[in-house]
Amino acid sequence: MEELRHVPVLVEEVVSTLVSEKTEIFVDATLGLGGHSEEILKRYEWVRVIGVDVDEEEIKIANERLKQFGKRLTIVKGNYRDLDKIIMGLGLGFVDAVLFDLGISSYHLNSKRGFSFLEDEFLDMRMDKSQRLTAYDVVNKYPFKRLKEIIRTYGEEREAFRLADAIVRRRKLKEIKTAKELAEIVGKAKKRRTRLHPATLTFQAIRIEVNREIDNLKEGLKKATDVLRKGGRIGVISFHSIEDRVVKEFVKKEGSLIPITKKPIIPSKEEILKNPRSRSAKLRVAEKV
Repeated sequence: MEELRHVPVLVEEVVSTLVSEKTEIFVDATLGLGGHSEEILKRYEWVRVIGVDVDEEEIKIANERLKQFGKRLTIVKGNYRDLDKIIMGLGLGFVDAVLFDLGISSYHLNSKRGFSFLEDEFLDMRMDKSQRLTAYDVVNKYPFKRLKEIIRTYGEEREAFRLADAIVRRRKLKEIKTAKELAEIVGKAKKRRTRLHPATLTFQAIRIEVNREIDNLKEGLKKATDVLRKGGRIGVISFHSIEDRVVKEFVKKEGSLIPITKKPIIPSKEEILKNPRSRSAKLRVAEKV
């Protein structure tokens, strides 16, 4: 299966900065298909991993992929914004390390949920399919002002006014149902061209809004700090500047954390060649004092 060939990004850097001989409980707060967890479970026989994710489909794949590790792995369907409740619910006090691998995976892009602007799929974009809000709702029901602000803030899109206006004009004539339709509308309206697909930043913005990614990240970082023992570490892999700024500012303002990485760790040229998706990844690590 395609999804089982998943390659985790910055895996060596994650292992070297977050895991040691003192690590007993490692929390993979964004389990996904289990790439990072698998490497840690393979290399450190004494480590127990708690894997958390909101996506039921990914959890099923990770469960099958990692079943060989038995009781050393516990998988919980949940959102990392509730990390304190999840850890308490497992009867644990504190943990030794927490990893966040943010954004969407190649699996999501192939999941037929409208994440990809290349596919003629319903505008869903939910990672947690039990939630109500979809990308269809954002695109077809949000007022112009709010839609513009989302595209500008979460997409850092310079042409937010123009693109939001094009979306609103089109939906007055006919509702926008699919990712491909939305991509075509944005592509025609956008004037400034870069190496990115014209719809990339707009899709990013809508996805972040649907999944409350920035709000969840801020809350998740706080909860992770609360459950971390002294000397424990938090690692965050981000894929765009909005996430990276949130992490950097949180560590700076959180009195109980000190940065281990003054500058973010980025992938080597060799990793980027093997896994092009890793090219925009940045890893920041902080330790609780």
